[in-house]
Amino acid sequence: MLDSCVERVIYLDSDIVVVDDIFKLWSVRMGEGKVIGAPEYCHANFTKYFTDEFWVDPLLSRVFGARKACYFNTGVMVMDMVKWREGNYRKRIENWMELQKKRRIYELGSLPPFLLVFAGNVEAIDHRWNQHGLGGDNLNGVCRSLHPGPVSLLHWSGKGKPWVRLDEKKPCPLDSLWEPYDLYKPRSYKDQEIQPWTFSSSILVGYAHDLL
Repeated sequence: MLDSCVERVIYLDSDIVVVDDIFKLWSVRMGEGKVIGAPEYCHANFTKYFTDEFWVDPLLSRVFGARKACYFNTGVMVMDMVKWREGNYRKRIENWMELQKKRRIYELGSLPPFLLVFAGNVEAIDHRWNQHGLGGDNLNGVCRSLHPGPVSLLHWSGKGKPWVRLDEKKPCPLDSLWEPYDLYKPRSYKDQEIQPWTFSSSILVGYAHDLL
């Protein structure tokens, strides 16, 4: 879908607000052989994304056997398109998707095939670039606070979305950070011009500690 002259892209989900200079993310150095870069979460259990049929099959389950595979969220990725094309990674991902059509080997959508192809070979990016899970970890009515540490990107991954909760008058505390960027809902002070993000990371860190 992208012209061959495009050598690097940043993929961002639509439920994200960037609160830092995106050029810092663009400038991430990719190690030898690394095709994508993303914040990794090695303490998280990614095995739950795959079905019992996947784990009982010795050929499939050993996919992760030779690598130190860690969970990463596909909502934020820096992608080296030169290496992507050279390694035909689109086809590798589609092969797993074709298998999924024949045998249900994983749950959810885009994350598992990316884990199958890339987990254990990802350029680890600072966690500040994916403060994810603000939607509530796929549970209705569950609010999340910020992870400790600096913040460059807010990600409402999970089942709950800020625009829905704001419309229902049942927002989570952090949904107020999304509200100024809601293009479809007039602000109560709509005569004022929407200003760019003015909070520093240090302020957000303090805010996170207040919520914990």
